[in-house]
Amino acid sequence: MKKSNTLPRPSKGEISELPAFEGLPIDRIHLVRSQSEVEFATRKLTEARFIGFDTETKPTFTKEAVRSGPHVIQFATLEHAFIVQVGAPGLLGFLKDVIESTVMVKVGFGLKSDRAPLSSQLKIHLRASVDLSHTIRNLGYSQAVGVKAAVAIILGRKLAKPKSMTTSNWAKPELRPNQLMYAANDAHAALAVFNAMGRPYAPEPSSGVL
Repeated sequence: MKKSNTLPRPSKGEISELPAFEGLPIDRIHLVRSQSEVEFATRKLTEARFIGFDTETKPTFTKEAVRSGPHVIQFATLEHAFIVQVGAPGLLGFLKDVIESTVMVKVGFGLKSDRAPLSSQLKIHLRASVDLSHTIRNLGYSQAVGVKAAVAIILGRKLAKPKSMTTSNWAKPELRPNQLMYAANDAHAALAVFNAMGRPYAPEPSSGVL
C-alpha cells in the first residue's frame, strides 16, 4: 500500500521565529525597459541557465472583475533580478525568448496558475520549467507548498510576504521600490530553494537541455 503524505507545513508561528531571508539589494534589481537592459538581462539569464521565475497580477476584489494580468514578470539569477512590466513597449519579444526557451530553465512555485494567463493574454507558452510546489510536496508534505513555506523548510529562513504587497496594484505605470524588492525576492527565493535542493531537474528528451 502506498504511504500517504504526512508531514505538515510549518505554521505561521514557527516561520515567524526564523531569521529573515536576505534577498537581493535594490541595486541588483533591474527594471528592464531599454534595449541595453534587455541585452544585459538576456546575457545574465542565459549564463545562469536555471533562473527564478514568477509573475504578479493586479488583484481583483469581486467575482465579476476580469483578471487581465500578468502585469509584471520577474526573473532572477543568484546575483540579479530582472523586473518586466508587461505593458511596457518593445519587451514582448524578450519575454517570449526567455519564457519559451528550452535552455533557460524557469524555476518557481504554482506555475500552473501562470501558464494559462501567459498563453491567453500574451500568446507565450512556458517551457523548460520546474514547479517546486510539487517537488517539495513529494518529499512527504500533506499539502502543496508555496514559496514562503519552502523557504522555511529548505533554507530555515523567513520570507516576508506582507499582504500590502500581495494586494498592491501591479498594473501601475511606476512601481514602488518595495514592489520591486517584493517581486525580485519571490523569484530569487525560488532559485535559492532550488539550488539548496541540488537542482532537481530532469529535462524531457525533446527539450534540448543537457
